[in-house]
Amino acid sequence: MSQSAEARAIRPTAILKPSKPPRRYTLEEFLRREERAKLRHEFYNGIISKVPMATGPHNIAVANITAALVQSFTARNKSYLVFGSQQLVYLPELNFSLYPDVLVVTEAPQYWDENEVLLINPLLIVEVLSKSTRAYDRSEKFAEYKTLESFREYLLVDPYQCRLESRFREEPDLWREAIVTEVDSSIYLKSVGCELQLADVYRHIKFK
Repeated sequence: MSQSAEARAIRPTAILKPSKPPRRYTLEEFLRREERAKLRHEFYNGIISKVPMATGPHNIAVANITAALVQSFTARNKSYLVFGSQQLVYLPELNFSLYPDVLVVTEAPQYWDENEVLLINPLLIVEVLSKSTRAYDRSEKFAEYKTLESFREYLLVDPYQCRLESRFREEPDLWREAIVTEVDSSIYLKSVGCELQLADVYRHIKFK
């Protein structure tokens, strides 16, 4: 991969190459625009970037993971709440507003704004990798999410091959990684005490 290609893969805003500096928006302006928008956008401290279109395998994996987590929590009478890909997460330290694919909070969700749009206390964040943003999800985006005090575990799911990566925060600056690649196995999510079966994650997905 060329150096320019790597740069574009790090963060979605890197693909913007305007002839003049892009217009910067306030968070309030972004929220007003997003409320009317037909497509989703993310906010990077004044810069608005369109969320890339997702593929079928990506969307199936998101739906499967959401259903599996809800079913597990319901069966064990746990008070965790599962949010889908329409929920914005706000990172106050960076002034970023992002759309994770799936996220879990414990007990009551907390919001930055009175309208309860910008969630600020995710416990578990799940990102299903896309070809255009996988490098960003694995590196810079993870570093950005780590600025949230509540954030305890990061799950990366590859929809094109059988591979799940979990990163769990054992101490403020110590993260433990677990990787599972067998479809008949499972991965244990320490942050929510949940065993996630890979067969459930990849149900209806056929690898090329």
